[in-house]
Amino acid sequence: MNSARLHERQLLRICGLAAVRALFERDPSRVERLFFDSNMSREVGRFCQNLARDRKPYRRADTTELTRVAGTVLHGGIVAIARPQPMLDLVPEASREWALNGKPILLLDGVGNPHNLGAIVRSAAFFGLERIVLADRPDQALPSDASYRVAEGGFEHLSLYRASIPCALDILRQHYRVVGTALGRAAVPAAWSDDRPVALVLGNEENGLDRATLAACGELVTIPGSGHIQSLNVAAAAAILLYALTRS
Repeated sequence: MNSARLHERQLLRICGLAAVRALFERDPSRVERLFFDSNMSREVGRFCQNLARDRKPYRRADTTELTRVAGTVLHGGIVAIARPQPMLDLVPEASREWALNGKPILLLDGVGNPHNLGAIVRSAAFFGLERIVLADRPDQALPSDASYRVAEGGFEHLSLYRASIPCALDILRQHYRVVGTALGRAAVPAAWSDDRPVALVLGNEENGLDRATLAACGELVTIPGSGHIQSLNVAAAAAILLYALTRS
């Protein structure tokens, strides 16, 4: 069984009110169980009604039990045990339709830290993106307890795809301006003078973009800085670049 299909069979522990609320708003059928503390009683009425209708368990729990269920003290008083959203196949025929709305699409080429993945997803949802493509490689972080916690509900506003990034770029380049990020390249432009939306590619935290991915990019840019620090954390870079792409 491939990693994407295996991932879809695993249950996630989704913590925090923002993430749990977003999950119930988008797809409550994915929730299998719900635990919450007494401070959440007013917030969870609709969630419990959904679960009761589907004959799924929910109940109050004290802090000790919530910590045990969540696997962390950072549970925010509520934990949903849920199936992850499926990761979709990238269909060539869809890219033209996606490009019509003018929104960027984000591709992650081996971003391995789940906290970075969660932060990037949160920024992507904040700036109104609709799709993220995750690299089909073993060092790519997939949605997890930690990334969901950091994303604060962002995963529920995005469709996730899994693909070889060079192959995905071959599909997208027909309708997108393909832009990769790398050190020592041209600075991010003040304005993106192109009718096509941007397919933005971010690389692995240690090694950057894979060689094949670099070759598949139409252009490469970097975020200029003072020079005191070589580079930004990939999640911080993503937020800056997404703002630049969506501010006009």
